[in-house]
Amino acid sequence: MGLLADPDFAKIDFSSVKGFFSGAAPLAEDTIRRLKELTGAELCEVYGSTENSPIVAVTPWGGKVKPGTVGCPVPDTDIRILDVETDSREMPVGETGEIVIQGPQVMEGYYKKPEETALVLKNGWFFSGDIGRLDPEGYLTIVDRKKDMIISSGGYNVCPVELANVLFDHPKILEVCTIGIPDPYRGETVKAFIVIKKGENLTEEEVLAYCRQHLAPYKVPKIIEFIDEMPKSAVGKVLRRKLRDMELQKSGNAA
Repeated sequence: MGLLADPDFAKIDFSSVKGFFSGAAPLAEDTIRRLKELTGAELCEVYGSTENSPIVAVTPWGGKVKPGTVGCPVPDTDIRILDVETDSREMPVGETGEIVIQGPQVMEGYYKKPEETALVLKNGWFFSGDIGRLDPEGYLTIVDRKKDMIISSGGYNVCPVELANVLFDHPKILEVCTIGIPDPYRGETVKAFIVIKKGENLTEEEVLAYCRQHLAPYKVPKIIEFIDEMPKSAVGKVLRRKLRDMELQKSGNAA
């Protein structure tokens, strides 16, 4: 995303580049579209984790590409979507829930940590802690991390990545990260951190009006904060936890 924001990136000759691989976190659909427009190369999204050695699903190279998905399960791998409340009821196609995985690449357990292992390995399935959904053709969409779900007023589950993807489509927004912050009335309130594109101006009122047009009322952020840049890891992943810790320190609720 940082490279896409650099005007010199568009001047590079990408004729020898056939494709890009992306992992670690879902890419916004607008980012995928812009990358393809600028480079002409294909993007292959990969989903997995260390516990899965590490690949679970991948965009079929040369096959059907569905923007917003991470492709299909790799061979000999089964994926189910389970209800996040019960951890047992399988969700219908197209509905969201926790992603659970079974396959030869799934770990046997965490070294000398039987309690932690028991929390994620149940009846031969690995409970990923990720929220996602499968479409009728078996393509997997990653929605968010279970632990990052925001419980808003009325007990609704709000997925930060879903909100971010909507905001990414705003023509003046470069980067966005949404988190849940403590609220004495609602339990948690949705807050959005936004980096504006260079040379653009954007107000909180504009952002909220845009959100009301594209989101259910309970998903609309209650607080907007504009920042110069996002805190990121060495590989460019936005550190949502750091933003959350900053908010907790402000309110005096730091763990």
